[in-house]
Amino acid sequence: MITKQLANQIVEQTMLRLHRNINVMQTNGIILASGDQFRVDSIHEGAVAVAATKKVLWITEENKHLFPKTKPGINLPIFFQNELVGVIGITGEPSEIEEIATLVQLTTEMMVHQALIVSEREYKRKMQEMVFEELMSGQPLQNVIYERINKIGFVNKPPFYALMLEINPESKSYQTILQGIEYFFQRDSLLVGHYQLNEHFILISGLDEKLIKKKLDALASNLKKYEVLPIGVGQVAHSIEEVHIAYQTAKTALTYGLPNKNVSYFEDVEVFSLFKKHDSREAKQFTNRILSGLNENLLLTLQEYFNCNQQLGICADTLAIHRHTLTYRLKKIGKLTGFNPTVFQDAIILQIALWCLAPDVKK
Repeated sequence: MITKQLANQIVEQTMLRLHRNINVMQTNGIILASGDQFRVDSIHEGAVAVAATKKVLWITEENKHLFPKTKPGINLPIFFQNELVGVIGITGEPSEIEEIATLVQLTTEMMVHQALIVSEREYKRKMQEMVFEELMSGQPLQNVIYERINKIGFVNKPPFYALMLEINPESKSYQTILQGIEYFFQRDSLLVGHYQLNEHFILISGLDEKLIKKKLDALASNLKKYEVLPIGVGQVAHSIEEVHIAYQTAKTALTYGLPNKNVSYFEDVEVFSLFKKHDSREAKQFTNRILSGLNENLLLTLQEYFNCNQQLGICADTLAIHRHTLTYRLKKIGKLTGFNPTVFQDAIILQIALWCLAPDVKK
């Protein structure tokens, strides 16, 4: 289970501090890495004995004839999760290395543990990404996909929630973010990983709607410092075959959600998404006809007024302006557009015109 790369790291780091020759061996006795390059890939008889007994072996001048081509020193078993994964040897006389032997064994096991945990996590994430790509194909799922789903521990139990967020894989905090998401949902059925470009998916199964919303608010709070928000949440999928639809709607939620929302739900932008072809000639003509007389400040005021459900007091507080100032601006909008934002029928026209604006203008 110990790779040659990891073995070389252990030898390099340990010898740098001890100034003694170190050998790292596989459980079959083959030397993976050594301070003495001529011994690499040869059999270490002492390591073979340690692998058989799983006990420490001292090789001295008195017993080294039992272990051909070895030198005096100590050979110690290396365990990972109670399983023997290798042997480490320190060359030297017992009186010289006895005090450091246990420390070297402990340090080596810590390095092995860290490396193998990371390796297992990466393997599991790759499996999750493979499964997710199959789910995104929209094709009927083969039995092998269901087997992979079971193998990675994902519970095929509705409802399914597909989430999307954008993370730069080259960022320094990339692994920290993904591990944080995995840890946050450690008790839940979860798939998480990279999908396309900066797109990253989170797929959760089996939680009820109230709980998932509560969890997502808490997750957003945790992720806020990494500047990867908002999170797009798609419509609920009631079978695993519908996950590709849920993810596409999560992308829509992320595209058209309000910039000040940490979590954007598809249901909140579904109506607006119907007008997403804002670059059509008809949409541009309509928008220009209705809103061309409004400057950026009035457009912002109008959008915020609708965001606040046309409640003057709340809107004024949000914009940090006096209520009379807000009333003045709304009257001015009505005069310039010919549509009064405080009247229901007129407000619908104005809202549609705002929806048809390009996202960068709207936001």
